[in-house]
Formats: sequence, C-alpha cells, structure tokens
Amino acid sequence: MDRGMEPMSSVDTAWLHMDQGENHMMIVGVLILDRPLDLTLFRRVLETRLLHFDRFRQRVIERDNKTYWEDDPHFNLDNHLHRIGLPEPAGQAELQELVADLASEPLDFHHPLWQFHLIDRYENGAALISRIHHCIADGLALVQVLMSLADEAVTPDTADHFPPGEGSLFERLYRPLRQAVEAGTHLGHNLISEGMELARHPEKVRQWAQDAEDIVRELVHLGLSPPDPGTCLHAPLAGRKRIAWAQPLDLTAVKESAHQLGGTVNDVLMTAAAGALRRYLSASDNDLNRELHVAVPFSLRPRDQPINRLGNQFGLVIVPLPIGEPDALERFRRVQQAMTDIKNSVQPQVTFGLLDLLGKGPVAVEKFALDTLSNKASLVMTNVPGPVTPFRIAGALILQPLVWVPQSGHLGVGFSILSYAGSVQFGVIADSQMINDPNQVTRYFEESFSDLQELASLRQ
Repeated sequence: MDRGMEPMSSVDTAWLHMDQGENHMMIVGVLILDRPLDLTLFRRVLETRLLHFDRFRQRVIERDNKTYWEDDPHFNLDNHLHRIGLPEPAGQAELQELVADLASEPLDFHHPLWQFHLIDRYENGAALISRIHHCIADGLALVQVLMSLADEAVTPDTADHFPPGEGSLFERLYRPLRQAVEAGTHLGHNLISEGMELARHPEKVRQWAQDAEDIVRELVHLGLSPPDPGTCLHAPLAGRKRIAWAQPLDLTAVKESAHQLGGTVNDVLMTAAAGALRRYLSASDNDLNRELHVAVPFSLRPRDQPINRLGNQFGLVIVPLPIGEPDALERFRRVQQAMTDIKNSVQPQVTFGLLDLLGKGPVAVEKFALDTLSNKASLVMTNVPGPVTPFRIAGALILQPLVWVPQSGHLGVGFSILSYAGSVQFGVIADSQMINDPNQVTRYFEESFSDLQELASLRQ
C-alpha cells in the first residue's frame, strides 16, 4: 500500500456508494451567526482544529475494487472555503434557496469531501453553510467536530439516545462474528478456542442461540415487510432539493409536554413530525388509510464518551408513523409504543451489520440491497443532540444551528431535529418532485406541537 493511504471501513464505503445523481450523500448544515465572520481568523481555526482530523485532509480513491483514504497531494484550503453574497436585503427565503441549490450539487471527489460557504451579510450577522460527505462521519461525530472549532469548551446533550451496553447483542454476537470473518486465516484456531470457551460456559450457547434467533427474525421481518404505500413521497426523484426550517421550539416546553404525556422528548418530537406529515399529505389529497414508515438513524456509539474517531457507527431502524390516526393523543401513544419496541429490538445492530457486509461486496449488490431497504420507508428522520450552551466560532456567536439529513435510494425527503442551548430546531429537505414547498411542512410541525402542548396542559 502506498504511503499516506488508509483503507476505508466497509460501513463508510457503503455510505460512499450511496451517493448518486439525484441524492448526494452529504450532511448539509447552516450556522446563523450574530456578526460578520472574520475570515482570516476562521481560516486559522480550520487550519489548527478542523485539519487536526485526518479525514478533512484526505481524498477518496478506489484501486482494484477497494476504497482508500489518501492524503490530498494538492490540498489547498481555498478549495474548501468559499465566500458567497446574497442580494440585499436577504432573509430566510433567500438563504433557504441558496442552501437548496448547494444541497443539489455534488462535492468534488478530486479533493477531500467537504466545503464551507460563508455568507458575509445575512440579516444582522452572517451565515455559514457546511457540506460534508456522510462517508467522513455520522451526525453525532460531526457535532463533536463542530464543537472542536468553538472558542471555548462545550458539552453535547446526550438525552434520548439508546446505544447498546457492553453486554448488548452487538458486543456479544455481531462484533465477534465480524472479527472472525476478517481473521479468516486463523479461523481454525478461533473455532477451537471458542468451542472450549463455550464448553466451559454453556449459558453462552443459550445466549448465542437466542441472539441468532433475534437476528434471523429481524432479517425476515425487514425482508418480507411490504413497500410503503404510494404517496407523493414516492414520486420519481428530480434531483433538485428544497430546504426549510421551523422557528425553534423551547426545549423546556418540549420536556414539560413529554413529562405530562408520560413519554420522552423524542416521543413528542416524533409525534409532532407525524402530525405534520399527516396534515401535509391530507392537504395534498394523499391516502391516509395506511401507516407510513420512517428510517431513523440509531446511534451505536457509547453513551457519554468522547468520540475518538470519525466514521459511521449507527444502524437504521424502520419506524411506523401513524399518519392515519386523527387523534393526536392516540398518535402519541402509538409513536411511543413503536419507539419502545425499537429500543428493545436488534434492528439497529442488524442494519449496521448489513451495511458492514454490503460495503465489502460488489457495488451492484450493495445498490440493489439499499434500494430494497429504502422501499420500506417514505422518508428519513434524524434527531441529533447538540451543545447545551451557546458557543462562538472565531468570535461569532452561533444563534441558530441547522442541519439536514441526506437520503439514499429512492427516498427524497428528510426531517432533521437538532437541539442547541435550550432550543429544538426542526428542518426539512425534500426533492422538488415530492415536496415543492417544505415551508408548509415546517408550519404543520409547529401546529402539531402546539396540539400536543395543549393536550399535555389538560393532563396537569
């Protein structure tokens, strides 16, 4: 192997190969700042902190059907930091249109797969748009990368995340099996030693058998579940994105509603999203008689531990959204039950394992499998915890952070939730053929949350 080259993990390779003409596999973000950003100072921040992470200095190359990270021999920060102007007076509508245009354009694969775009004058301050390919890292890791750029130390919120413990199925079964496959040259020795270990501890045999049964059951369920019903969310992809975001929710108010309704913050926000989708589909004359499903990233990173390396460490879960339920309280209960079922299932570990295995195989097989999986859902939804206190980058205070999740396969709609300094931000990204005006969805989200607040107040 050439000096400066590093094999890309199979899971990150799977995310790399999801990139296609109509869906670019990049996480798009915006930081609304309280003042113009000092570009010289910001460059220094990027050089000393962002470039500390190797991935932001490395490009992706493929040789002999294998994928590698390689130090970019022509790395130049000017390839990644751009200044853009908006016509004055520029407001949210104009910024949304610019972000949508950038979300529709691919990154340059000749260089490291990230870009920042600085808008000097936005409202009374500035805005900073980021585009980072998903093969570099998942959302949780990128939040910590963002926080590493802060002028002062900040701490992420870890609420409503359900990673497996050390005794989880992921630790007990999938990881040892993967290591056994990767260490094939020592297979005989491993089997003998493992057999001796199981003979000494027969309870492990029972546990492995139960784990294997759980995995098979989940694979059968995923494989045999029917595609989501045909709605406007399954229109052919146009490849042009639309972007919108709602007014921030007060996190304290969300927590109070969750407590009064007997659920979690995540339950409330998922239900508000389901209500928004119900309203939008009803207004667009879509059939509401069946459930829709949403693909939700489920973190497999250890709780409350710093992220020591980038990359992707999460599985996907397919969650039913009861859009056909007209009663908001019953809709909340059904969402709550669905999330409880997911927490107790092995689906996140199974889908992570599938991505790991698919990333090792032919691209055509991977594409077929991912297209099949994407047909099981109608959209992607992510909930990422951000910093609990406001922070500055290069002297500028971040007033409002925004993020949009990428979509893969035939999916063209993404809902994103990001908490920051006592507020909750909801964003929508959509293919123009599916939702041409996502501002309608963000308004419906605000209305749906107000309904839940009212219901919660009646239960005090």
